[in-house]
Amino acid sequence: MDSATSETPVASETRTPLGASADNGLKIVVVGGFGAGKTTMVRSVSEIRPLNTEETMTQAGEGVDDLSGVRGKTATTVAFDFGRITLDERNVLYLFGAPGQERFWFLWDRLFSGTLGAVVLVDTRRIDDSWYAIDRLEKHGTPFIVACNDFGGPVFTPRQIREALDLDPHVPLVNCDARSRESSKIVLITLVEHIKELYADQARAPRQELV
Repeated sequence: MDSATSETPVASETRTPLGASADNGLKIVVVGGFGAGKTTMVRSVSEIRPLNTEETMTQAGEGVDDLSGVRGKTATTVAFDFGRITLDERNVLYLFGAPGQERFWFLWDRLFSGTLGAVVLVDTRRIDDSWYAIDRLEKHGTPFIVACNDFGGPVFTPRQIREALDLDPHVPLVNCDARSRESSKIVLITLVEHIKELYADQARAPRQELV
């Protein structure tokens, strides 16, 4: 699915250049296991032609990357994907898709720096691949949600997925189709709403007075 395209591709002639008044860039990272659909999500929802660093997979990579469950995959991200969504005249959302292979995990900590929040994209056929992403985000204190990408594999209940990921009950869990622009937008909206709620909770929390 990582090589799939958006169901509503944006024609290059309709893309609007970034306005000169935009001065607030908000960063979101899409992370997850190898072949979970990160490149597809960034591509489907970005208003510009995404920058990506996909390379053709070779036989040499088969001895390094776990290809179980993604045998049809022919290309892989080796650095990151980048897309953009204009929210209004002054605010722009920048999307970064992180590479999923273990040999590129060292890039994740740098990508998480300055991040507003993250989407952990899960392939339910390979739930264990999502452990490291969640662990690193929790260590960074980065707000995140979990989105299960629909590959037509086994069906699990939300409770089963939460238990498998040892997911905090306050972390939103949604289903999505990374190929769909509308579905990917709902994922991002869910993340933003989650972040707003976290900040609201912090604002409502009583402050401790220094004695």
